Amino acid sequence: MHAAPSLLEPQPPSPLTEVADERLDAHGVRLLLKRDDLVHPDLPGNKFRKLRLNLTAAVQARHDTLLTFGGAYSNHLRAVAAAGRLLGLRTVGVVRGEELADRPLNPSLSVAAADGMRLDFVDRATYRRKAEPEVLAALLARHGRAYVLPEGGSNAAAALGCADLGRELRGAADVVAVPCGTGGTLAGLAAGLEGGPGECAEAVGFPVLRGGAFLAADVARLQQEAFGGRRGRWRLDDRFHHGGFARTSQDLEEFASDFHRRHGLDPERVYVAKMLHGVLTLAAEGAFPPGTRVAAVVTG
Repeated sequence: MHAAPSLLEPQPPSPLTEVADERLDAHGVRLLLKRDDLVHPDLPGNKFRKLRLNLTAAVQARHDTLLTFGGAYSNHLRAVAAAGRLLGLRTVGVVRGEELADRPLNPSLSVAAADGMRLDFVDRATYRRKAEPEVLAALLARHGRAYVLPEGGSNAAAALGCADLGRELRGAADVVAVPCGTGGTLAGLAAGLEGGPGECAEAVGFPVLRGGAFLAADVARLQQEAFGGRRGRWRLDDRFHHGGFARTSQDLEEFASDFHRRHGLDPERVYVAKMLHGVLTLAAEGAFPPGTRVAAVVTG
């Protein structure tokens, strides 16, 4: 095992660049892109921030295996597989849907497998019970001792790691927008924004899953576990999932293509395009007072 230092140490702040958009200019809103997709060459954005302290703990405890969970299009599985390759750790990905075992791997799972991840496809009923002690014990019996990461990588260590993102943005924005899958990034971001000079910026999370309103309880729980209670100003707007996780719509495709033409950034559709669509819509609705600086976190 070799602990690649760049994977276990904080990185320099990711770039923050302002873009001009007449749709926002009309409402007096400034848009800044927090390019967290550039924070680490192998684990972009919130994946690096959520995994760093977990990986440090795994290495310090002398684990040689990482075991985690995800769906067929999970960016988290890909990130854990890449981290395992870089650190010399075995990786196991427990994938939702045993029917996928007999199908060709999609591009996301193919990348994870190429990085050495062993894929264990389980039925959906078992997957829903993945946090139960007997299910986890059976997985560890099958794969051996392992450092277990939750689905999406969101735990207290992940929230603590994502607080760096908020600290980097203190004083630079009045509102910070971030896409949300499991809530860990929002939990840490909001906590990191607190404590800077002046009024704490508000963090707005845009769930990418249908029915994402449930995330509020998860974010609150993560903040309790990581920081001892609710931290910062945050809220969720669950109107922009465009059909659910890893789904898109004609409106979203048109929006993302137009954003690419205007600004040279082609936002990925699972997370970033949905968040940016939310930001532009809120501005059009008059949700931001004139002069508001909105930082949109480009997570990948």
